[in-house]
Amino acid sequence: MRKVVIGTTAISMAFAVAACGKAGDDKDDSGSTTGSGGDKSIGLLLPDSVTTRYAKFDKPYFDAKVKELCADCKLEYANAAGSAATQAQQVSSMITKGVKVIAISAVDSAAIKSSIQAAVDKGIKVVAYDRLAQGPVSAYISFDNEKVGQLQGQSLLDAMGAKATPKAKVVMINGLASDPNAALFKKGAHSVLDGKVDIAYEQSGDWVDTVAAQKMSAAITQVGAKNIAGVYSANDGMAGGIATVLKGAGISTVPLTGQDAELSSIQRILAGTQASTIYKAYKPEADGAAELAVALLEGKSIDSLASTKMTSGSGDEVPSNLLTPVTLNKDNIEDTVIKDKLYTVAEICTAEFAAACKTAGLQ
Repeated sequence: MRKVVIGTTAISMAFAVAACGKAGDDKDDSGSTTGSGGDKSIGLLLPDSVTTRYAKFDKPYFDAKVKELCADCKLEYANAAGSAATQAQQVSSMITKGVKVIAISAVDSAAIKSSIQAAVDKGIKVVAYDRLAQGPVSAYISFDNEKVGQLQGQSLLDAMGAKATPKAKVVMINGLASDPNAALFKKGAHSVLDGKVDIAYEQSGDWVDTVAAQKMSAAITQVGAKNIAGVYSANDGMAGGIATVLKGAGISTVPLTGQDAELSSIQRILAGTQASTIYKAYKPEADGAAELAVALLEGKSIDSLASTKMTSGSGDEVPSNLLTPVTLNKDNIEDTVIKDKLYTVAEICTAEFAAACKTAGLQ
């Protein structure tokens, strides 16, 4: 078994429980769908509405798989919109409703611990989705997040080519400190970049494009526009803000990384303003979470669904399923996001990017 210790910040907040309901049920301001709970009620709780993947891919895929495996299961859903306090309220609501299993991508993995404990004390099974939350969770599914960072770091070196020297100055914009995945991305990237380039400026962008843009502006002031040889962005949302700042500063040839294979990042890759992203196929992750949730609901073994062990920041060993990420650049767009039907050529190749698509062989 593989064992990995994941550390997180020690901010005390409560855990939110997902609430998904039947069609026609009322919704609260957080986007929560209210249902009646019941013996076959499964909840999905997602962390924010800024990252496009959650509403567009994760939730629909999860819902569809649950319904495929358990036609009479009731679905509860809520999105915390980036607020751990909101997520705490959502969890309390789910406990009250009698949800039996919750799949949660925590806003803050340490803060959620007490709420997970409260849920488990009521007999609720918890699946940590994408981010390993602290507390007595029953299972965890995500990608190999340290590997994600390694791929990001290597793709930046590859894009820099001969300019990747120990004196080459690189700007690093990491993810939200309270997200345990962000620490793993950072660790993986440093394991590849350290000693091969000079990390001249490193800050957190909090997974927010405007924050990342502010940090990039500060980096340009501190390091100098002409001295920056590459930029590591931990995800595509932040890369969008960074790319805007780079363009405004007249920096057009510096490679920029990302993660999540967002549509806008694919278009930036085609246009040459972003070098790469990391593709993490959402459907296998969402399907795997649904399979775990239904198995736990039905009291079945999850040994075949989660054969690895991960150790959370609270010291809990959790049966885990770690999926494999893929570097995505201009050369493999067709073999990844198009092949998997994440996007169509028409969606990618709008008028603005038609010429770039033609050059890349996407028609």
